[in-house]
Amino acid sequence: MRQSMVRLFLLVTLVVGAAARVSAQTGAELNSYLQQYVGLSQDQIKELHNGKAVAKNLESRSPAEIFFFGVIYVNAPPENYVKVAYDFDRLRKLPNYLALEKFSNPPQLSDLKGFALDSEDIKDLKDCKPNHCDLQIPASTIADVHQSINWSDPDAEQQVNQMAQKRALQQLLAYRKEGNPALGVYNDKHDPTEVPEQFKYMLSYTRVLPKVLPDYYNYLLDYPNGKPANVEDMFYWENVKFGLKPTLRMVHVVIMQGNNPEEPAYTIAEKQLYSSHYFETALDLTFCIRSDDPKLPGFYLIMMMGSEQAGLTGFKGSIVRSHAVGRGVSSLQKSLTSIKTALEAGQ
Repeated sequence: MRQSMVRLFLLVTLVVGAAARVSAQTGAELNSYLQQYVGLSQDQIKELHNGKAVAKNLESRSPAEIFFFGVIYVNAPPENYVKVAYDFDRLRKLPNYLALEKFSNPPQLSDLKGFALDSEDIKDLKDCKPNHCDLQIPASTIADVHQSINWSDPDAEQQVNQMAQKRALQQLLAYRKEGNPALGVYNDKHDPTEVPEQFKYMLSYTRVLPKVLPDYYNYLLDYPNGKPANVEDMFYWENVKFGLKPTLRMVHVVIMQGNNPEEPAYTIAEKQLYSSHYFETALDLTFCIRSDDPKLPGFYLIMMMGSEQAGLTGFKGSIVRSHAVGRGVSSLQKSLTSIKTALEAGQ
């Protein structure tokens, strides 16, 4: 588990460090970085400079981890990307979203209206036991559900979802107060997933990142302490179609605006705080790198998506993984193209 997180942030280090250097240098450095560190071919780099999106999966150390890298040139101000990327009214119209809501500041229970497990998940929850559960959930929550819910009541599903909403709010409030230690442990599988330890380890391993974006690094590690003046926090939850099951997730977004030309115009981390299925750990990073070419006044949009997922090991898991990688690369490429089209059209 820890090795996969090390691998993720080794890649993050390469992306962040190179992104900061490329933002103040020439297209030659960008090409060199994409070839040497990302492994893009000459044909893929030509596609990039012809305005096309390039996406690929990156090598991982274990079958449970998946990494994607994507890049595209966008002929628009990078500020416009942030507006479009977090336009929740627009995102709700996308077919994969069943529900999506931004949390208030401070978060309120009313923000979680619609945060609900489906009937199949609730049925599974009834039979959950520590180390044997189809939902990613702490053992303490499993015990509370079994003790608190009257499964014979007609409104048992409503009781479960009311409890889920209250627990989600409690977890988010605790995280906003305590940071990573509040993320807890998933006890759905034989080997518990210690979420705070994973994030702490992978961030502490990245020794190059502090030299490039020290305040950003420290804030991700020590949240909620040491917030830089040029950083904005945002929290949201979503019910999204991943694989076979709808998945409830809570996400912390950390947006940093660059202070000088040597930094990316924007650096954005999306850190998963909870997922009901699939993603044991997930961290997405986005960089908006201004072009230094007067003929190209826009920016390069670089995305890196890393996750560790359940169900990708063994023979059956390898088949699932193969399909997941193929869909992921295609989805990222389409997403980048869609973003470019929307931004360049002025939408």
